[in-house]
Amino acid sequence: MTSDESRFHRDPDELVEELQGLPAGWTVGRPDPDDPGDVRRLTELLREHERAGRGWPGAGKHDVLVEVQGLRTRENVVVRDETGLIRAWGSVHDRASGRMLFIHVVERGIDARLGRACSDLLVEWAVGQARQVGSARGLRVQQIDTGAFDDDERQHEWLAAAGFTRVRRWWQMDRPVTPDEASLVDDPARWERDGVVVRLVDREADGHPVEADLHAVHEVLEAAFTDHFNAKPETFDEFLFRLREDPGHRWDHWWLAEVDGQPAGALVGTESGSGSYVAYIGVVELARGRGVAKGLLRTVIADAAARGRDHVGLEVDADSPTGADRLYRGLGWTTSYVTESWHRDVAVP
Repeated sequence: MTSDESRFHRDPDELVEELQGLPAGWTVGRPDPDDPGDVRRLTELLREHERAGRGWPGAGKHDVLVEVQGLRTRENVVVRDETGLIRAWGSVHDRASGRMLFIHVVERGIDARLGRACSDLLVEWAVGQARQVGSARGLRVQQIDTGAFDDDERQHEWLAAAGFTRVRRWWQMDRPVTPDEASLVDDPARWERDGVVVRLVDREADGHPVEADLHAVHEVLEAAFTDHFNAKPETFDEFLFRLREDPGHRWDHWWLAEVDGQPAGALVGTESGSGSYVAYIGVVELARGRGVAKGLLRTVIADAAARGRDHVGLEVDADSPTGADRLYRGLGWTTSYVTESWHRDVAVP
């Protein structure tokens, strides 16, 4: 599949039968990523959503653009009132085989009846997209995976009414970084201790990463997450394309850990405002207990300190029996807020 191809249906009118419960003049359509007004309004809605759900906003223009500019892996819908103002926004992401992510944002402060009607419309559209992408992938069932803040009762009520089930909780953790922590490891680019080597992925002369190292990162993460909650297989091309869409993506934030010369762990980080973020960290089963994960985490902390950043964030499965949070807490991470995963399985005709 080329970067111009998509498994999604482009016309929302064909997925939404009628605008039930909405006033005359309200419409459904796609947002225009080239329209500054649309991007500004979506950013405003997303920030309002975050403020209501967790107490403060964090999203910016780039977080919106990564959703609305996706060529093959994302599709969007908006609900506009009679003046053309966007009152609700949905985005779907063809994340991996059998798993479709769904962003569900309805204006805060909107009349409760209108808000529920907007929510129902977004879900109807997402279900149609799930059938579309599931059929394109040859699946019998397509999962819709959406999220909510732990304290967002409005979102919980609407998702439950729409057939979603709350299945998991996640701790969103953060750790302050001080300048002296640049010395936590000898050199974030490469260091070795007790038979474990941690290094950045190698680069070609033109600055692009060596493909063999990228494959090694992908293979390590696929193996490390095989037994994790809701793990879905993802091809190398899908993995690479998705991570490069992240506005904070940087090739010099990808690390490999090797034990006896073999890839044993990997960490993919991103730049996030004034800090760094651990998008993925994984260790293959045979290398666990060797200090690989701790070494990777110390590396990303040292790297952040060397860059003058002031924190490192990550996400932890709050319901996992592995107790991974003990490692993070032991290294200084604390929970900033809690999110939830809500799932709905859609039968594919």
